[in-house]
Amino acid sequence: MERALEALKFNFRNGDTWVVHHQDISDLWIGRVTTSYGRIKGGKMTIIHPCKSFKAEFKPDADAVDPETTHLSTVTSGMFERVTHFQDIEKIDILFGDERGSEQVYLPFKAKDVDGIDNVYQTSSISKDGRLHLVVDDSRTVIDIYGDNDRPGTV
Repeated sequence: MERALEALKFNFRNGDTWVVHHQDISDLWIGRVTTSYGRIKGGKMTIIHPCKSFKAEFKPDADAVDPETTHLSTVTSGMFERVTHFQDIEKIDILFGDERGSEQVYLPFKAKDVDGIDNVYQTSSISKDGRLHLVVDDSRTVIDIYGDNDRPGTV
């Protein structure tokens, strides 16, 4: 049975969340999702699903902050500003909108500094037509995948 995607819920390392609905996603690839089992510092044994690569393009309507589905503590304007100014997306919940519920996927992560908040592997940009391009990958950046021909700014 084909799994239909209803939305993606982004979870940021500071506790912020952002839900993007299917109709606002124009390009999406979550590559090589695997299953890992682990126990960190004597904690509870957990199962996680890390991915090797993530890339997405979001339509301008996804920039809106919906108080019903978005929890923010760091930005006052739109979500695209949040994503381009902070490189701290840790994981996403794939929301299926049916009896399957959701599946959580961890994105590739390498700490940028000793604080461990920002991710070296996360790059993003906003195109001139207002689309957000987001890439989280250990070997490719947003420019490698989406180019830089029409970008006013890239992080």
